[in-house]
Amino acid sequence: MIKQWFKSGAPWVWLNAAAVSVCLIFVVGLLGLVVVRGAVHFWPSQVAEFSYQEDNGQIQTLAGEIVDTSVTGAVMAKAAGYKMADDEDSLVQHLIKIGNRDIHGMDFRWIQVRNIKQQRNPKDLMVVERREWGNFYGFLSEVKESGTTIAVGKEAQSVLTEKLAVTLGIYEEIARLEKKEIGAINYGLERLRLKQKSLQLKNRWDDAAEKELAAETADYQAQYQKYQVQLLDLYQQIKRDTAVFKTADGNQKEIPLAKVVRVYQPNAMNLFEKIGHYVSKVVEFLTDEPREANTEGGIFPAIFGTVMMVIIMSIIVTPFGVIAAVYMREYAKQGFVTQLIRIAVNNLAGVPSVVYGVFGLGFFVYILGGNIDRLFYPEAAPAPVFGTPGILWASITLALLTLPVVIVSTEEGLARIPKSIREGSLALGATKLETLWRTVLPMASPAMMTGLILAVARAAGEVAPLMLVGVVKLAPSLPLDGNFPFLHLDRKFMHLGFHIYDVGFQSPNVEAARPLVYATSLLLVLVIVALNISAIAIRNHLREKYRALEG
Repeated sequence: MIKQWFKSGAPWVWLNAAAVSVCLIFVVGLLGLVVVRGAVHFWPSQVAEFSYQEDNGQIQTLAGEIVDTSVTGAVMAKAAGYKMADDEDSLVQHLIKIGNRDIHGMDFRWIQVRNIKQQRNPKDLMVVERREWGNFYGFLSEVKESGTTIAVGKEAQSVLTEKLAVTLGIYEEIARLEKKEIGAINYGLERLRLKQKSLQLKNRWDDAAEKELAAETADYQAQYQKYQVQLLDLYQQIKRDTAVFKTADGNQKEIPLAKVVRVYQPNAMNLFEKIGHYVSKVVEFLTDEPREANTEGGIFPAIFGTVMMVIIMSIIVTPFGVIAAVYMREYAKQGFVTQLIRIAVNNLAGVPSVVYGVFGLGFFVYILGGNIDRLFYPEAAPAPVFGTPGILWASITLALLTLPVVIVSTEEGLARIPKSIREGSLALGATKLETLWRTVLPMASPAMMTGLILAVARAAGEVAPLMLVGVVKLAPSLPLDGNFPFLHLDRKFMHLGFHIYDVGFQSPNVEAARPLVYATSLLLVLVIVALNISAIAIRNHLREKYRALEG
């Protein structure tokens, strides 16, 4: 009976189903963990004040957020050096985000629950998100303007809110002037410098050219001086206001509002206020630039770099993959050489991605980019233009990496088209090229989109090759801006995958970086899903469009 059951093949079907089920459970579990940990990161947690007895018997007052709890058995706790009473069967510890790094020298601390003498959640305890040194936890004492106290006590909070709103507006104006206006001037001056050097190399530098460039330079300098005056005035205004806070243990700290991003009282918030805070934090995460060694702020440059790289890669890989597949399926003589090429293409899909990165660095960056610099940008020497890693070379490298997927998928799509359709088109007087362009390729387009979907899914998550051909920890400017030629393919860029690696493994503050790793991982999954859904929608539309013709 059992022998017949094995011969029927049913055990292997069930074994396969079990393996697929286990994989799905692991995938769903991993995604669930990422979603929960990533989404909760932005919710305003309660901030507690603890009266805590140290090991030496001294009572200390701490304030912070409980971010984790550890339960250790008595045996393991004793082995680790903790003193355990006879009636204690476990050691419970809280990981507290105490903030105030500039005072305590650390952001996080483990405390033992058994040593907590008192715990409360005062409503007037404030969380101050700073641009440097992380969060500050304390009680507002007074607000100052130009060193003079203007509000104390209960009215200080409303004054702080008004002053902070004004300061944030000034900060945004300073950022706009420095990045957009002055950045454009610096970019223009650099282009004039390169233009002058180019004319000198071509022996075309004369009095007329010198006067023309001098006039343009003077115009830029005049604009720069105007913006400098505005900046000096704004810097004077932004340095004017400060706030004094008292920590839980009684220390006083005066914080300039120019260094503050947000101030809130989580213990006094109702549900709607917490939802509003959550939304504002998510928007900040999606639209702002990173700060504090990428452990705070937003990741918009990484989102932009990832999406732009995938788009450029798709534009490059699709025509090359389709042309190669069409030639091998429709034009090449089917024989040993063609079969050998197919084997080579399939083997390319199994090459480690870092090998593509080394090839891209050696061939695209140093050889191709270096020759482009020598031929077209001699005035920039010795500084490289295209002879250095950038988003163009990263996109081409990933296009080469994903090319086998597009070729194989397109070939399979071409092979599924009935031979009668080609013969019918030729019988009606169409040439082979017209048949291919108007009949075969449209019908094979769903298969092409399938290859593109697989290519996008792989390229968006790759990190190893990008570390060699263009991705950086923090890019000073986006590859796309308002300066001519607007799309700067030579610039380095940020990437979500590398951002996860950098924050998770290179961050000096591991505990602060951990929730951001989950949040960024969740966003990377969502970006890949969004790109795939867009491609799938296009593929389904094409499939429905040509379904009747296939039938």
